Amino acid sequence: MRVTPTREREGLHAYEVVLAHIEAGILAGTHRPGDQLPPERDLAVQLAVSRSAVREAMRVLQTQGLITSSTGPGRGTRIAPARGHALARIFQLHLSLSDAGTADLTETRVALERSSAALAAQRTTARSVRRLRGLMAAMEDAEEVDEFNDLDTDFHVQIARAGQSELVADLTIAIRQAVREAIRTASAAMPDWPAHRQQLLTEHAEILAAIESGDPATAATLIEQHIRRAYATLGIAQAQP
Repeated sequence: MRVTPTREREGLHAYEVVLAHIEAGILAGTHRPGDQLPPERDLAVQLAVSRSAVREAMRVLQTQGLITSSTGPGRGTRIAPARGHALARIFQLHLSLSDAGTADLTETRVALERSSAALAAQRTTARSVRRLRGLMAAMEDAEEVDEFNDLDTDFHVQIARAGQSELVADLTIAIRQAVREAIRTASAAMPDWPAHRQQLLTEHAEILAAIESGDPATAATLIEQHIRRAYATLGIAQAQP
């Protein structure tokens, strides 16, 4: 069905009409993760815009991580599942354009991970514990900064998943990815990276022990201390409790 321009569309660029239409479909549940969007030409006719406007809107949505495009059998443009890396890009842009700094992000991360550690202590399964132990073993073998930091991120994400909250896991990925470069640069510049690495391993073991013992208060306290100490050592933020 061809859409007739309305007052709500007045003042919008053509590609924004397409964006608004697809975003409305996502919010209404009409478009769900994995669903294929109509072909470019069909959207252009339906929304009374040019095909170039549709292409521009699709580029914006793909940059935001909201859609994926593929070729071959089953090809087309589909709604992507919301993942932490897409949220991370939004956080990075927000930090660049606002007065908020890394200290604010630290406070957000502390609040989030206190909750995820407490939930993990209450809800974790034997399978989740095995995954956490496997990540700890991999970190023991990882001496290079980038590899260790990637595994470190995976450890914190797995704690969120052990609490059976995929949204918290995605937000954990987003916040950690938003400061990934700052952590990598500060870690690489440390005069005693091996000592810092060993301290992180020790703290991870303590956090996991609290989760395994089903002690949510201790798990939450330990993970907060871990984040604050690591950031203070790296000089990334001076956020205060």
